[in-house]
Amino acid sequence: MIILASNSPRRKELLGGLDMEFRTWVILGIDESYPSTMKAEVVPEYIAQKKTIPYFNDENIGEFTDEDIILTADTVVILNGEVLGKPKDEKDACLMLRKLSGRTHHVITGVCLRTKAKMRHFSVKTDVTFANLTDEQIEYYVSNYHPLDKAGSYGVQEWIGYIGVTKLEGSYFNVMGLPVQRIYEELKIF
Repeated sequence: MIILASNSPRRKELLGGLDMEFRTWVILGIDESYPSTMKAEVVPEYIAQKKTIPYFNDENIGEFTDEDIILTADTVVILNGEVLGKPKDEKDACLMLRKLSGRTHHVITGVCLRTKAKMRHFSVKTDVTFANLTDEQIEYYVSNYHPLDKAGSYGVQEWIGYIGVTKLEGSYFNVMGLPVQRIYEELKIF
């Protein structure tokens, strides 16, 4: 059985699109910090691995079988080597979107598949280019869509993606938060 350890409704929806049986667990609280010297491109994979750790302590390990696969993921937006995670507030969200306006950035999702006996982790990168966004567009999006739970302060599947994304190279679903095609392939060989 696949266990999606995530609080994200988008990840649940995306994994459900694979028509595989799975159940969802609430993600246990972890420290999502990372070493300041770590390259931005490896941060999401590092955090995805960290997200599995609480499930494998003595208190929780009895809640799943040897065949169960725990799946965790973490998505970040990277602009010129800077990690843009979830915004602190609406002001921070507007600031991030102003940085992304008219530029190309990377969206990287790190994924970890783990059982009691083994672990596999990987990352998927998608390049996203935004049109030049006006302050009015940014403020409208932030005040109406409240993207405080989204890396880089946006959801590609929302209004800002409709009007702002001019080019996307790679997996669209990765930008939503789960590279389902790659997960499907990895699960076949895991």
